[in-house]
Amino acid sequence: MAVAPLNQVRKVVEYALTEIPAVKIDLGIPNYGYDWSLPYERGVTKAATVNNVQAVRIAVEQGAEIRFDDVAESPYFKYTADGVAHEVWFEDVRSLSAKFSLMEEYGLRGCGYWQIMQWFRANWLLLRDRFYIRKA
Repeated sequence: MAVAPLNQVRKVVEYALTEIPAVKIDLGIPNYGYDWSLPYERGVTKAATVNNVQAVRIAVEQGAEIRFDDVAESPYFKYTADGVAHEVWFEDVRSLSAKFSLMEEYGLRGCGYWQIMQWFRANWLLLRDRFYIRKA
């Protein structure tokens, strides 16, 4: 499934707001994806971590169609390499925009990134266009 499916992130935010004021909550934003080998076996199957640009490159190289899950609000694609099926979930401008909208909807303080060192220019352009960025 998605790295941070919006429907599940929303549930966590709603619960957090019952215990913590919105002005003290930063939303965690994943800046990476996972390339899963299938079939998935709990405790056995491990995913390769990919950055968002790598994910798109893999899709292009494999001729895979990138789809968008409307519930998770996240992009994904499937491909087969060396006889092994794969499923890749990652972040793109659409999924990031949905997370930013969630921050605005609930009046959260801001956000922080997991894997900030993975360069994804589109994220920073979107962030700059949507918010005032305060440098600490």
